[in-house]
Amino acid sequence: MSDSSGLARRGFLVGALGVGAALTAACTSNAAPAAAGGGANVAAAAGDNAEPGTPVTIGFSAPAADHGWIAAIAANAQAQAGQYSDVTLEAVNPTNDITQQIAAVETLINQGVDALVILPNDGSQLTSLGRRAMDAGIPVINLDRIFDSPLAYRTWIGGDNYGMGVSAGTYIGTRLRDAGVANPVIGEIAGIDNLPLTQARSQGFSDALASFGFAVGPRQAADFTAQGGQRVAANLLQAAPQLDALWNHDDDQGIGVLAAITQAGRSEFFMVGGAGSANAMREIQADTSVLKATVTYSPTMASSAMALARLVAQNRGMGDLVEKEVPTSITLASATITKENVDTYLPLGFES
Repeated sequence: MSDSSGLARRGFLVGALGVGAALTAACTSNAAPAAAGGGANVAAAAGDNAEPGTPVTIGFSAPAADHGWIAAIAANAQAQAGQYSDVTLEAVNPTNDITQQIAAVETLINQGVDALVILPNDGSQLTSLGRRAMDAGIPVINLDRIFDSPLAYRTWIGGDNYGMGVSAGTYIGTRLRDAGVANPVIGEIAGIDNLPLTQARSQGFSDALASFGFAVGPRQAADFTAQGGQRVAANLLQAAPQLDALWNHDDDQGIGVLAAITQAGRSEFFMVGGAGSANAMREIQADTSVLKATVTYSPTMASSAMALARLVAQNRGMGDLVEKEVPTSITLASATITKENVDTYLPLGFES
C-alpha cells in the first residue's frame, strides 16, 4: 500500500540525512540487502554518531504485514536497530486492529522505553496515544501515516505521495512530448480513492501532466491488492481500446495490473508503477513488458526512522547538519527508476 496521510508535511526535505551520512545511505546505498529477495536495508552510522552512546530501548509498532511494503517496513526497522550495540529493540506484535495497536503501545509507554517508532494504522485515531507518550517524556518518531497534531510526535518521517504523482506525470509527459505524441490517452489505476494518500498521488499526477498540456484520461481505482489491480485493469482496458501511457499507483497492485495487460494482449502503451518493488524493478530491467518505470515510496524510511529514534533518545543531532537537533519533519523524495538506473535501486526493492 505504501502510504502516508502526511502529504502536508512534504515541505522539509532533507537531502543529506546525516547520521554522518548514515540515513542518506539508507536511501541510496548500492550494498546488497541483508536478506535475499528484497530483504532489509540498513545504514551504518558514520562520524561521531558511529560511536556507541547511552544505551537506549526503542519501542516499535506497525500494522500487520498484509502486503510487501508493510513487510519491508518491519524488516528494515528490525535490521537497522540490530546495527547498533547501544540499542535494544522492543517490537510489539503487528496488528491491523487499532484497539490492539493502542494497547500494545500503551504497554511500551508503561515500560518506560526511551523512544518510540510508530507507523499507526490510522494517524488520526492514534494521535492521542502519541500525545500520551510525548507527555510522558518519550520522544515519538511518527513513521509515514501522520498524527493530527505535531504535539504527538518529536519527528515525522515519510514519503511524498504528491511527489509520486509528480514524478510519474513528469516521466510520462516528457516521454510522450519527446515522441511527438499529440493528444495522448493517459490512463490511471489508483489505489483506494477515499484515502488522502491516493488523492494526493492523483493530484500530483494531474498537475504534472497539465504542465505538458496533457490530461488524465480513463481512470479507475483499485484496492492496493494484486487481485483488485487485475480486476480493475481488465475493466479499464476493455473500456479504453487505445492508450498511450498508464500509471498504476502501487507495485503490489501492479502484479495484477500486468497480468490483465498480458491477458488482454495489449502492448501499444507504456506503463509506470509506484513504490519501487523488486518485482517491478526486475520487470523494468528485463525490458520485456509495457512496464518501463516506477516511482519510489521506499520502505527504507523505517531504517531511517530507527536511526532517528536512536539519535533523539541520545540527544544527538545529524552529523552532516549544522543544527544540533534532529529536524522535526523529513519528507523523502520520490525517485524515478528506469532501465538506465534500475541497477542502483534494485538492492532497495521490496518483494511484492
